[in-house]
Amino acid sequence: MIQFENQLKKLKHEVLTEVAKLAKEDKLTPLEIEKIPYEIIKGDKPQYRCCVYKERAIVLERSKLAAGYLANGDNVNDEFIDISPDDQIIYVIEAACDKCPINRYNVTDSCRNCLAHKCKETCNFGAISYINGRAYINQELCKECGMCKKACPYDAISDVMRPCKGSCPTGALEIDPEDRKAMIKEETCVNCGSCMSACPFGAISDKSLIVPVAKGLAKGKNLYAVVAPAITGQFGMKTTYGQIKNAIKKLGFKDMVEAACGADAVTIHESNEFIERMENGDKYMTNSCCPGFLTYVEKMFPGELNKVSGTVSPMVATGRYIKSQDPEAKVVFIGPCTAKKSEAVRESIKDAVDYVLTFEELQALFSAFEIEVAECTDEIVDDASIFGRGFGVHGGLTAAIENYVKGEKLEIDFKPVKVSGGAEIKKAMTMGKIGKLQGNFIEGMMCEGGCINGAGTLATAMKAKAPFTKINLGTTIKAVLDNKKIEEYKNINLERE
Repeated sequence: MIQFENQLKKLKHEVLTEVAKLAKEDKLTPLEIEKIPYEIIKGDKPQYRCCVYKERAIVLERSKLAAGYLANGDNVNDEFIDISPDDQIIYVIEAACDKCPINRYNVTDSCRNCLAHKCKETCNFGAISYINGRAYINQELCKECGMCKKACPYDAISDVMRPCKGSCPTGALEIDPEDRKAMIKEETCVNCGSCMSACPFGAISDKSLIVPVAKGLAKGKNLYAVVAPAITGQFGMKTTYGQIKNAIKKLGFKDMVEAACGADAVTIHESNEFIERMENGDKYMTNSCCPGFLTYVEKMFPGELNKVSGTVSPMVATGRYIKSQDPEAKVVFIGPCTAKKSEAVRESIKDAVDYVLTFEELQALFSAFEIEVAECTDEIVDDASIFGRGFGVHGGLTAAIENYVKGEKLEIDFKPVKVSGGAEIKKAMTMGKIGKLQGNFIEGMMCEGGCINGAGTLATAMKAKAPFTKINLGTTIKAVLDNKKIEEYKNINLERE
């Protein structure tokens, strides 16, 4: 049995599992969805909230989102292709939002009522006054500019930001001034799920596509699973790739293919693209495998979009490979990333992947179909290189390119700048924009530490990272060039546009 790191993870798992069971049995109706809260929240005593009625109301909203319903009551689309690239993936569950009563800046007991009154003098909004020998901030006038905190010589002003808002890399998470509930500005949201991971009340969640996948598996449809490299360590430190593959096939998937195979092909294609760009005089190039990073550049640095690699992500490369072998295949990508759900429906690449699930949703399928991964047979999985599998960790893409360049003895000066998380990415892109980047290649990963810290993971980044040092080293990128499967990838279109 999998151990959940907290109650929020467990609750989300229980909701997803119940929805998957109903989908598997083809019983998913509004009436059955309304029964889910009573299956999960039993009795009359609340466990987490003020009353059991609020707990059930929150579970109902979670169940609707897991079943594919939106806030306006629209039903789930059975075909992923019907979802627009502009569709929002991350939503605020209004019933669950605690409306955190947090004022960002407050005066602490460290205030000395100094004569200089630098905090008051620097405030341009008249929000600071002095009461009973101490500075006081009028929250109705405060604009949260932070100038008072910077001016205070005693550091007597605290800065506390709501975790959801503080985690958002684009400022898309705002607080409604009327009721203090969190709200998402879709025009700047990159669907990275950072706010979802940060909210301690579980008030933010992602739209799920577990329903059409569960239905397809139950009906024996021609489904293939593509698993992200970050799956290592998600189902326990001792669980192998082979056991995960066996478990996925037991669900009803025709086969499981590592996205790391696509990563090997992407490495070769992107390396050659980098060489060509440098020879043509480009100052720098960025990766394109992280959809959160790609959307971030589109929305926050649109002028630098031409610096982004034109190579597809490993997910798309692997999906296209599978469909080249089986034109009737339906491809399900399984990974740690909520932003992949948006990437899969981009107009130029929506031919590759039909559905996207997170590791959380995969575990819910295992529970719904009563499969224990740890008890499954260990199959041989040796298609990809260690470098392809390393894409799940920050710096993995860079290591793969360095290996390829070295192995092929290519004459190119490769100077990578590896960044992860919103703050580092913003700094690197700003330096690139003004021509002061200390390198010529940006590896940008929206999640800190890489995909192993994605919003849809089961295990913590620390637990997930450890198995990367234990997996079979496999072969180098150069040796993979002679691998039959990679040879077949050479006939696949690896261009994004």
